[in-house]
Amino acid sequence: MSIPTPEKGHVAPYTHPAAGWGALKQVAVNLIKEKVAGGKYKTLFKQNQPDGFDCPGCAWPDRQHASTFEFCENGVKAVAAEATSKRVTPAFFAEHTVTALMAQSDFELEQHGRLTHPMVYDAATDKYQPVAWQDAFQLIARHLNQLDDPNAATFYTSGRASNEAAFLFQLFVRMVGTNNFPDCSNMCHEATSRGLPVTVGVGKATVLLDDFQLTDAVLVFGQNPATNHPRMLNELRDCAKRGAAIVSINPLKERGLQRFTSPQHVSEMVTGQSTKIATMFVRPKLAGDFALIKGLGKRVIELDDEAIATGSKRVVDVDFLAEHTAGFEAFAADLRAESWADIVAESGVPREDIDALADVYVKSERTIACWGMGITQHKNSVSTIQLLSNVMMLRGNIGRPGAGLMPVRGHSNVQGDRTMGIEEQPDEAFLDRLGAAFDFEPPRAHGQDVVAAINAMLAGKVKVFIGLGGNFSIATPDTPRTWEALRQCDLTVNIATKLNRSHLVIGKDALLLPTLGRTEIDLQNGVAQGVTVEDSVCMVHISYGMNKPASPELRSETAIVAGMAAATLGSDKVDWHWYAQDYARIRDAIEKVIPGFERYNERVAQPGGFHLTPASRNRVWRTASGKAQFLVHAIDKDTPIQRARARYGDDLLVMMTTRSHDQYNTTIYGLDDRYRGVFGLRRVVFINPADRARLGFAEGERVDITSVWEDGVTRHARDFLLVDYDIPAGCLGAYYPETNPLVPLESIGDRSGTPTSKSIPVLLARAASVQTSAQAAA
Repeated sequence: MSIPTPEKGHVAPYTHPAAGWGALKQVAVNLIKEKVAGGKYKTLFKQNQPDGFDCPGCAWPDRQHASTFEFCENGVKAVAAEATSKRVTPAFFAEHTVTALMAQSDFELEQHGRLTHPMVYDAATDKYQPVAWQDAFQLIARHLNQLDDPNAATFYTSGRASNEAAFLFQLFVRMVGTNNFPDCSNMCHEATSRGLPVTVGVGKATVLLDDFQLTDAVLVFGQNPATNHPRMLNELRDCAKRGAAIVSINPLKERGLQRFTSPQHVSEMVTGQSTKIATMFVRPKLAGDFALIKGLGKRVIELDDEAIATGSKRVVDVDFLAEHTAGFEAFAADLRAESWADIVAESGVPREDIDALADVYVKSERTIACWGMGITQHKNSVSTIQLLSNVMMLRGNIGRPGAGLMPVRGHSNVQGDRTMGIEEQPDEAFLDRLGAAFDFEPPRAHGQDVVAAINAMLAGKVKVFIGLGGNFSIATPDTPRTWEALRQCDLTVNIATKLNRSHLVIGKDALLLPTLGRTEIDLQNGVAQGVTVEDSVCMVHISYGMNKPASPELRSETAIVAGMAAATLGSDKVDWHWYAQDYARIRDAIEKVIPGFERYNERVAQPGGFHLTPASRNRVWRTASGKAQFLVHAIDKDTPIQRARARYGDDLLVMMTTRSHDQYNTTIYGLDDRYRGVFGLRRVVFINPADRARLGFAEGERVDITSVWEDGVTRHARDFLLVDYDIPAGCLGAYYPETNPLVPLESIGDRSGTPTSKSIPVLLARAASVQTSAQAAA
């Protein structure tokens, strides 16, 4: 593992509202830190604008692809990181070995700046050296073409890739002969993608931003908008101002859902006023969401039964249930039979809080349910999401204005990549259309997701890894085993804008290929190209970069994919470079293969783009029954956490990994987490003060963390500062990627394969470094 930067920070309560002047201060700090040249400041004013570019950060949508000045702190950090004047040149690599760079922290690696030239690893010197683009493509082609089995290569995709790059990438890979598409969705919203199609027929949002103007209640499950999707707070602010109920359902009372000062509203900024966002906080213990939602459903059925008995207005939507659903009676019977004692024990939420949540829900005529990775990264996440959709169906809250399901995606195009075919389990109809459009027979066998790819590398079955963006070695679980897996490859290829850990955890041969950022002008044959993405509410829109590229050697992701494909497969069947010369040609091809993209170029040219309307929004249900499907799921009482607790008793705690405010996914922009009162520190673990005292630790003591799993492998994360925090008893929180080594590869969600990063059973011990120092003093 890498050696972290020595931490000299402190912990202090943060008493201000989210955003406000604190956010604007950080805008200036990041522009100065990244040494953004004066001429590039104007870029910020074109972010999320009709004539500007799409934010390279999160996938939160823009109202009409915003016609007003709007950017957030996260967006500024992402733009500043791309617009930085700092450069990682061949001279930089000549001065640093890979081994030396491995000793730097992830924050330090990020601060070196933009990559400028394609580089190839030289094992003799342990350094990267410049390589011509064509030579790099030929090296990739040689490795791929010498494989005995195309499934011995795996192709990772980041959610920052555009629709055009993703479509060309999946076509290239399927023509190579595999469906091995591990991607970032496997580690975040895969439970959504696998769970919702079974109940409502589509694994996407059923709402638009306009629905937030009509809703009576918003239930926010497992999400921290102020850090992960700051622009969402403006929508929630508007909801709160007009009296809609907003309920935060999360173990942590995150600052942004308490009070928010909107930088978009001058009156709040000038007067120092703020808006109270959440009307209620419901705080399940980690892995307790399923039982809580089941309790919510049970209470709705109880209230409906009372209404029947008294002749009052029904609580459930009788007409919706009769016309649009299947399986309701069995679902309701299961809820009636469920034990309240089990619900309270397994959720960690008192009965009166569940009743209060149900009161909010049944009084709301139109409800939106939002969720993030606090819901999706557990063993039972697929069942939890299906149950949540079922509870929303009880009151007809799918397929009408002001109501619906809202999975909030992370990276800007993680949803679009899946739509474009970055999917290890493609459906037959998609493959049929792809094969017909390009005159080949696509592979039919399901491929590898992230965890399967790592296991295949460890077993020696995968020899080539190609990453289209991202930071695979750090984003993934069980870090030492992931690194071992990558180092067993014959070739690793990383396509990126800035240096990160994955460029140092490499195979026998390794390439580092620099690409354009979203903010940069993408010229092909002298013509600026636009790229499209799909946001969290299924809006597809186009944007154009505005900044001069960081280096004349940079190529777009689309051009890099075309170069790899042409070198590997030739251009007889597909003229790859022809497609890369004009992205409108790729969009024409997408139109032939993917439903909903008819007249793609014409529609995306309209202000705001177009909506890929899910059938369920119109109450058309593409499920096996042709109806919105109720399912019966029992509360699981034999989980790895419960078995570990039976062995270790009250010494066992459950940990979730989380982001600090100064990071986005695995990118570490700084060392502060100001809304949680942490400054200059990352190796911290948040603990309930009563748990800390019960376990015999002092406030501010340093501890080692050991995860508990059933494979006999010992997994440690060492030397963390204990920070007293308002978190449910028995629960811990800590930042990733520092605690990713604690997540076993085998600890994955049922039917999703997603690492269970929000429910890791762990033990704490006094830090070995502290014990050694005490022994030396004695």
